[in-house]
Amino acid sequence: MHVSPLSRAILAMGPSPAPGQQPSFWVQILPLLLMGVVFYFLLIAPQRRRQKQLQEMLGSLKSGDAIVTSGGIHGKVVGVTDQIVQVRIADGVRIDVSRSAIAAKLPD
Repeated sequence: MHVSPLSRAILAMGPSPAPGQQPSFWVQILPLLLMGVVFYFLLIAPQRRRQKQLQEMLGSLKSGDAIVTSGGIHGKVVGVTDQIVQVRIADGVRIDVSRSAIAAKLPD
């Protein structure tokens, strides 16, 4: 059986079990709990924060905002509905894009 270095260090901290006995439940589960906490703070929490910021940005779109779509098209918003945003990409050229296709709002 392979034991990770972290598990070995945790096992070394607690009382050693008598020969033939298994380590306590908490000593076995502690490395998994620690990995779960680290996983949450390094991956899940930042992703939730980015998703919340994106939703706030999409909710605050209004006419005149400069945007970039996920396809790389730059333009200015000229109309907004629930799901469709009309974007002017050149003089006399307007396209309809899904609100979810907008990647970023550019500073003025």
